[in-house]
Amino acid sequence: MELSVSRQSVGDVSVVAVSGEVDVYSAPALKESLSELLQAGVTTVVVDLSGVGFLDSTGLGALVEARSATTEAGGSLPLVCAQERILKLFTITGLDGVFAIHPTVEAAVESVGA
Repeated sequence: MELSVSRQSVGDVSVVAVSGEVDVYSAPALKESLSELLQAGVTTVVVDLSGVGFLDSTGLGALVEARSATTEAGGSLPLVCAQERILKLFTITGLDGVFAIHPTVEAAVESVGA
């Protein structure tokens, strides 16, 4: 399954919707998309993983890098994920304590005060 990354705005917040498989082959595309937003001055980005069917350590690494960059810029990188399989990865790796993970885009946008 191909990776699809699309951007939209919900109020003043940039939302990056990711669907497909985020693995060693596709993670660079996700990383680049998030980097472009940061370079454009966007410091808070909601990453919607609702359409992701598979996420490996490379994908997790891309998200961790993006979170570090947004935090350094004074922003945040809340995630949207309600899929048990993907949520389990965050729990197993301890990243559920690093990322703010929300069940819906609306909840994630609300969490950043938009």
